[in-house]
Amino acid sequence: MKRLLVFRSGLLPPSETFIREQALALRQWRPLLLGLERLDDGLPLDGLEWRCVDPPQLKSWKRRLASRLLRLGAPQRRFLNELRASGARLLHVHFGVDAVKFWPVARALRLPVLVTLHGYDIQIHPQWWEDGHGGDAMRDYPARLRAMARSDRVRFLAVSEAIRERALEWGLPAHKLQVSYIGVDTRRFAPGGQPVAQRPPRLLFVGRLVEKKGCEVLIRALAQLRARVPQAELAVIGDGPLRPALEQLAAALCPGGVHFLGRQPPQRVRAELDLARVFCLPSLRAASGDAEGLGIVILEAQACGVPVLTSACGGAREAIEHGVSGLRHAEGDVQGLAEGLLRLLQDDALADAFSRAARQRMVERFDLADCSRRLERIYDEVAEASSRPPRGLGRLEAGLR
Repeated sequence: MKRLLVFRSGLLPPSETFIREQALALRQWRPLLLGLERLDDGLPLDGLEWRCVDPPQLKSWKRRLASRLLRLGAPQRRFLNELRASGARLLHVHFGVDAVKFWPVARALRLPVLVTLHGYDIQIHPQWWEDGHGGDAMRDYPARLRAMARSDRVRFLAVSEAIRERALEWGLPAHKLQVSYIGVDTRRFAPGGQPVAQRPPRLLFVGRLVEKKGCEVLIRALAQLRARVPQAELAVIGDGPLRPALEQLAAALCPGGVHFLGRQPPQRVRAELDLARVFCLPSLRAASGDAEGLGIVILEAQACGVPVLTSACGGAREAIEHGVSGLRHAEGDVQGLAEGLLRLLQDDALADAFSRAARQRMVERFDLADCSRRLERIYDEVAEASSRPPRGLGRLEAGLR
């Protein structure tokens, strides 16, 4: 079996089940997950090999030092030697921000590199980074990402067409960019509970409570909806800095109608999908430019046969088929969202048709096993192409030091 290194700076944030599931779904390549640290509240990594640059028990200041050393191109020699001895043929890095952090190691290993662009790492305006909003150490992130792209050893994957288009706007070369959907396990995420058309008018939102997720838009739409469907309610799974303000808004506009459940494990999300009549993700483009790429939870909901209403740039254009498996609405359009919700809550036949079409679309286009097989073919192609000596790598490396 071919050996693969997969890097994410922290192993692994609770919201990044998609990285774990993709790694577990590989059949021809055996992944070794790498990180700067094992997160205290990180996802379980059962069934996966993993390794951190520094042992987890080291103090935080030393972990920060390890990160700095990586950026300066002086990774710990023992760690580097272990990676060389692993026999890996390819390095897959999730998120562009992690790619530039880990570039000195990738450069030293001389492995071909695939970078998956997910969302904020390419959606946020370059000027936002350059103005220091991401921290002084990341001011040159856009320039460093573009410099990486000039290496013969580096290619990029985008989780949606919308992300690919945004990467082109950043100046990444088109011939090095391709879309690779992560997909969802359609066996684990399958219709359960009552048929959608027989469920009470319960809406579900899953996501961090930050500006780009648009939960405020959904609460305001629910307030309009309850004038026609008084029993309509909303379950909100997730946490974040906007939670206190959203709770106040919900109490004022929809008293008793919004249930904030906080951050929940995947099994609770799965259970809530079996209760929901409609899943909503009314995403917005934040002031920084950040926007949804293609939320995995949109795929999970549809695999469970739950119709989706969304304005997410990737989800609305690619994950759903408007008017067939779900509905899209304009960003920030409270009335449009409320009208779409009303249609799906009042028309049982429409809800049932959307449910069946959504499930079929996920099985045919976004099944995790199929997406992973396509990814492994990309791995094969990149590993084979990189077996030829790269051109001009020495000059590029000198320029990145």
